[in-house]
Amino acid sequence: MAQGQIYKIHSDFYYVDDGVCSYECKVREVLKKQKERLLVGDFVEFDNGVIECIIPRKNYISRPSVANIDQIIIVSALKEPDLNIEQLNRYAALAKYHNIPAILCFNKSDLQFEQHLKKRLTDIYEPLGYKVVFTSAIEHSGLKKFEKLLKDKTSVLCGISGAGKSSLINALNPNLKLKTKQVSEKIQRGTHTTRHCEIVKVNEKARIVDTPGFSNVKFDFIMPADVDLLFEDIAKFRSVCKYSDCLHKNEDGCAVLANLDKIDLTRYESYLAFVEEAQDFKEKVKYEGRKVELSKKVINNKNVVKISGKKRQSARNTLKQQLYKEFENDE
Repeated sequence: MAQGQIYKIHSDFYYVDDGVCSYECKVREVLKKQKERLLVGDFVEFDNGVIECIIPRKNYISRPSVANIDQIIIVSALKEPDLNIEQLNRYAALAKYHNIPAILCFNKSDLQFEQHLKKRLTDIYEPLGYKVVFTSAIEHSGLKKFEKLLKDKTSVLCGISGAGKSSLINALNPNLKLKTKQVSEKIQRGTHTTRHCEIVKVNEKARIVDTPGFSNVKFDFIMPADVDLLFEDIAKFRSVCKYSDCLHKNEDGCAVLANLDKIDLTRYESYLAFVEEAQDFKEKVKYEGRKVELSKKVINNKNVVKISGKKRQSARNTLKQQLYKEFENDE
C-alpha cells in the first residue's frame, strides 16, 4: 500500500502526492462512517485511488483546516487594507494554542504608511519571541529573508483577504501564477481569491499552504481563565495574581493590572476581547454540556465503526420479535 500527503481537496476528491507522482483519490466508505475528516496536509495510506487510512498527525489547526505543519506565517498588510492588530493577535494566539511556531510577515511595505509603525511592531513582537519580516511583493523587498525563513519547512499562510498572501508566493515563484485581486477602494478589504487550502512547492526546499482569508477566528473553544496562556506578555504575571482564576480585568490583587505599563495596550485590548468570547462559550457549555458520542471504538488496535443508538435499538427490537415468534411456535 502506498503512502502520500494530501496537498489539495476539491469536492469529494483528494489529491495525494507520494513524492514522485500525484494521484486523484476517493475515501474508503468506512472512513466516512467513522466521521474521519481528512485535511490538507494529512499523510495517508492509499491503494488504487482509494484512501484506506490516515497516518496519525503531529498537529493540526481547524481554522484554516490543515495538518502536519512546521510553522504558521501570519501575513498582514501595512496598508490597503489598514493593519488590523486585533486580527494579527488572533492568529498569534491561535498558533500559541496549537503550540506551533509563528512568523509575522508585514507585507506591502512599498505603500505609504506611518514610518514609526515598523519600529513599533518590531518592539512589540520581537521581545515575545516572534520572528518579524517586512516584505513587498511588488518591489521584491524582504523576499530573500522571507524565503530563508521558509527553507526546509511546510508553512501555512494565515491572514485576512487582501493582505497579499498569493502575491507573495507568486513573487517567490512566478511560475505558480496564483490568482490575486485588488483591494476594494470602497470597503478597503480584499476578496477571497484563494478558495481552498492547497500545498504548493515554492522551490525544492520550501512548501507553503495557500489558504483563503479568514476573518472569523473566535475564541469560542476555550475557558476564560486559560486565555492569558495564549499571551506571552500576560502569562508571565498570572502566577503572582491573588486568585488562580483571575481574568485580569478588575480583580483585587491582579499582577497583570499592576504591570500594565509593561504590556502593549493593543495586546491587552485583544486579550480582553478574547476573554469576552470565551465567557460566551463558557455560558453556552454550562447549559448544553460538552459530551460528544464517538462514532468509532478501538478493538485490537483497529478502528471499528460504532453502531448508532438508533440502529442498536432497532436491532434489539428485531431480536425481541424473533424471540416472541419462537415462543409462539413452541406453544
